[in-house]
Amino acid sequence: MLKSLYVKNYALIEEASIEFANGLNILTGETGAGKSILIGALGLILGGRASTDAVRRGAERAIVEGLFTVDDNDRARNLLELNEYEIEGNEITVRREINAKGTSRSFINDSPASLTLVKELGDLMVDLHGQHEHQMLLRPETHISMLDNVGGLEMLVADFAAAFAELNETRARLRELRRREAQLREKQEFHSYQLREIDAVAPQPGEDEAILQELKIQENGERIFELTSALYSLLYEQENSVRDQLLRARNLFDQLQAIDPSVAEYRAECLSAISIVEEIAKYTQSYSASIDFAPERLEEMRERLQALSGLRKKFGGTLDTVLAHREQIAAELDLVQNFEEQTAALVAEADARARRAGELGAKLSAKRTDVARKVARSIENVLKGLGIENGRFHVQFERTPSAPEASGSVLANGAWCAASANGIDTAEFYISTNLGEEPKPLARVASGGEISRVMLALKTILAKNDRLPLLIFDEIDTGISGRIASKVGGAMRDLADFHQIIAITHLPQIAAMSMHHYVVEKSEQGSRTITMVRKLSAEEHTREVAKLMSGEVITESSLQMARELIES
Repeated sequence: MLKSLYVKNYALIEEASIEFANGLNILTGETGAGKSILIGALGLILGGRASTDAVRRGAERAIVEGLFTVDDNDRARNLLELNEYEIEGNEITVRREINAKGTSRSFINDSPASLTLVKELGDLMVDLHGQHEHQMLLRPETHISMLDNVGGLEMLVADFAAAFAELNETRARLRELRRREAQLREKQEFHSYQLREIDAVAPQPGEDEAILQELKIQENGERIFELTSALYSLLYEQENSVRDQLLRARNLFDQLQAIDPSVAEYRAECLSAISIVEEIAKYTQSYSASIDFAPERLEEMRERLQALSGLRKKFGGTLDTVLAHREQIAAELDLVQNFEEQTAALVAEADARARRAGELGAKLSAKRTDVARKVARSIENVLKGLGIENGRFHVQFERTPSAPEASGSVLANGAWCAASANGIDTAEFYISTNLGEEPKPLARVASGGEISRVMLALKTILAKNDRLPLLIFDEIDTGISGRIASKVGGAMRDLADFHQIIAITHLPQIAAMSMHHYVVEKSEQGSRTITMVRKLSAEEHTREVAKLMSGEVITESSLQMARELIES
């Protein structure tokens, strides 16, 4: 529920703080006093659109803050916990700040929050029924969601929507496969030619670099022989070679060691050096012998490099790019050869998913039909209590036949039909408010007062499902008066047994039903107009109801009538 609402520098409101309570909270006041401004302010902390017009002239920013309790609202608590907002006790604050430039910031428990999250949270806490909802009720595209809401069919709708999304994804893959088939078949001959061209050379990864290295060795064979021969002679073969000099050093170490054994370690190092020199000499001799100078091999490598170079120039600059291109076109050619098999597999998958979606759609449709019958009976009963004695309400369902592979078609009850994420049905509310008339589309037959009562009937039914803790009605009494107003007020009072209700009204019959009565007043202070809100005492409540009945001049007669209305 909404415990309090604080508004500062919003439109005509300089500053206002209102404490709300459980039950039926009624706001009254003269036309233009600013009652709907309060509802507009509340709409801001529910994620409504903000504009520069909202900021009071001369102020830097407007502030609207609501304090809500969420002790019995698990969905709201779970949403906040999911988004890592801490809840102290059972209360949360939602604040919206709008600056004079029209930009706004939102906060939940004083922590910044996105407008999307604020709106999502608001949808879980408040059902705001303003005058524009009358127009929503007249739009058939909104009827099926209202029906699902009343029947608690959201999970079934979500299951169908998921299956429908999977079906659309499979069909999208099928369309893409067929599109690619047409493209690849056009390129099939060209790709086959390229594949044969690459395979004729049969390049191997890193082959060109390996050939270049081998070619360098082959082309420098004479130089290699000269260098290795010189090394072998220097290290081992010539007179006074490195090995001979080290052997003489060893003999000298032997003589030193006989005098001073401490040089033994360095004598051992000298022996190690002799072994290393002998190994190097042996390697240079072996390496020189391994070089096979073959002119025919040189020519062969040069021709191979030329072939590889031709592929690199044609297909991308490196041998790795050539091999990647070969892998790609080979895969595409393989795909062309297997299109029929893959297409058949996707067609089968799409058919299976169309059947699955159709089964869920048919199940949802059957549930909707049951809910529609119950809703119709309930609304007719509520309408009787609201003065429409011979009201008949009916939900008209339609299903559109469709071709099997048409976008959005599913197989339900053995027949292909069009579907959307909401199911396989379209629904429209039909009503008759006069005896002997067949129900017709609501938008064509209902007057403003009847629309208000139909909406109230829907809200009354919805209340029994305990969906939302707070219902707000902005002038739901449009088009009604007298005896009917008393019935509407009674219905709202009954509805307050399930929910906290905040309602704006001009009618004394509805105001008399209030559990908590507030008056919205406009006054002039200096050169400015301001709007104020105050809660009425029991005596003030009576006088305000009398004022609604008789105007500014309150007589004893109107006061007595107000008392009787309140006590009735």
